[in-house]
Amino acid sequence: MKKFLFCIGLAAALIGCDNESNPTYEFPARPDVEPLPEVKIEAVKAEAYALEFTITPQNATECAYLCIETDDDDVQLSAAEVLAQGVQAEATESKTYRIENLWEETSYNIYAAVRSGDRSSVNAIKMTTDVAPAPSVPEGPQTNPMYIWVDAAANFPDFANSKDNIRRDLTLAKQTGFTDVVVDVRPTNGDILFQSSHCDQVKWLGAWVTGGYGKINRTADWDYLGAFIEIGHELGLRIHAGFNTMVGGNKSSLGSQGVLVRDSSKKDWATTLNTKSGFVNTLDSDETTYFFNPNHPEVQEYLCNLLRDLAAYEDLDGIILDRGRYDSMLSDFSDLTKEQFEEYVGEEVDFNTDVMKAGFTGTIDAEMPYEYKHLKKWLEFRAKTIHDFMTKAKEAVREVNSTIKFGVYVGGWYSTYYDVGVNWASPNFNTGTAFPRWATMEYKNFGYADIMDHMLIGAYASPGSVYGSSEWTMQGFCQLAMKYTNDDCPLVCGGPDVGNWDSSDKYTDEQEHQAVTNSVKACYDACDGYFLFDMIHLKKGDMWQYAKAGIDEVKESL
Repeated sequence: MKKFLFCIGLAAALIGCDNESNPTYEFPARPDVEPLPEVKIEAVKAEAYALEFTITPQNATECAYLCIETDDDDVQLSAAEVLAQGVQAEATESKTYRIENLWEETSYNIYAAVRSGDRSSVNAIKMTTDVAPAPSVPEGPQTNPMYIWVDAAANFPDFANSKDNIRRDLTLAKQTGFTDVVVDVRPTNGDILFQSSHCDQVKWLGAWVTGGYGKINRTADWDYLGAFIEIGHELGLRIHAGFNTMVGGNKSSLGSQGVLVRDSSKKDWATTLNTKSGFVNTLDSDETTYFFNPNHPEVQEYLCNLLRDLAAYEDLDGIILDRGRYDSMLSDFSDLTKEQFEEYVGEEVDFNTDVMKAGFTGTIDAEMPYEYKHLKKWLEFRAKTIHDFMTKAKEAVREVNSTIKFGVYVGGWYSTYYDVGVNWASPNFNTGTAFPRWATMEYKNFGYADIMDHMLIGAYASPGSVYGSSEWTMQGFCQLAMKYTNDDCPLVCGGPDVGNWDSSDKYTDEQEHQAVTNSVKACYDACDGYFLFDMIHLKKGDMWQYAKAGIDEVKESL
């Protein structure tokens, strides 16, 4: 009976509960939690020397990637290591990246890491570069390089506004047997024919045309250098950019142009000449080409910026600096250079008493006695200036393009090349012993052949002086260049100027034609290849066939 009553009581209690409203449980508030940063990395493309991949970050404020050559899959990097050592990447959206200058047929681990606040994550993939394709082998015997130069002004009537003319003449160069073309993209007015934000584009150049010397305007807006690269590579030619270096303007009967003419604030960039009438800024002189002062640090940085932009043409095969020198023995005698030279020799200097007389333009012989206290040290100082600039210029180019060839054109007359402040020999060639009249024993330290990947030697002798072993013969210039550079530059090629070699009209057309043919093998056999200046002379004199005969002779001898 008691059990029954208990059950009735329990039932009544339950019924009473059903009649009351059930209480609602409220969860305590929780702080907002940021989503975890994540990153995906996906392979896109593998080439012989490059890899492409896509990084997709999520919930991140910082992102970076890191590529490491390794075959070890156990190598693992933390997100912190990648973020600290890697290349910064886009943190808010997916993006494809490319890494170049890698080794062919090599495995790489590519890491991507992201961070948001104090939380981070990392991901990785493994990619392997392809095998480089075997280079195509052209038909017929292969020679060392055969360079032909394309002066900007002389060829401007044909090339300024016509890609068809560029293709026509590059085709002729290829058929003749030339392998390398140097296209002048910074003529002596100092403006440019390539893409850069640091200098004005060439608007016009003066050239000899039918009826006299005239102004050739450039109206085309396509990339001049880009056209040569595209067309030249289609034809199987290597394309190099010729760069007139220490020039900033010029003047002629057609007018004046260049940065030194346009911008009066840069007048101190111009060289100061030691003339008979005193120290004169070149802009105030009778000079027609306005040289920079190579010692001016702003000039050097300006030129390096232009070279960086030039090196950004990733398909460009090489850069060759022309006029990478002082204007003449009269240059540079500015106050800035005087201060630098005084620091170099450790004492105050009077240029005309201690270095040379005003207006001197000769060679160092009896006119320049040893009594000039600092003459030889002055020549050494100038050579050092150019050597150091060339080092800086190559470094600027290499910052942008690690594979492009860097080099110079120089005149082959080394025995008097001190007059423009250049020592283009090897630092292992003892100039002071070979030329004690003008070179110190330290002069050799500023030879720059070892800086260069290739050098073009102007073997500018007359048509009657193809053969020989001394200066002012084409063969001799090339042989001596090999001696002076002492194997420090891997490629030294020399040859003639086939248009300005007979100013007195001493030789017949037939003799000049034969000299073109003979010059090829004479220079080629004496050095590492051949160099001809300039394309315009082959075109105007219809001398392609004579150059071809010389190149064919070289091929037959291989």
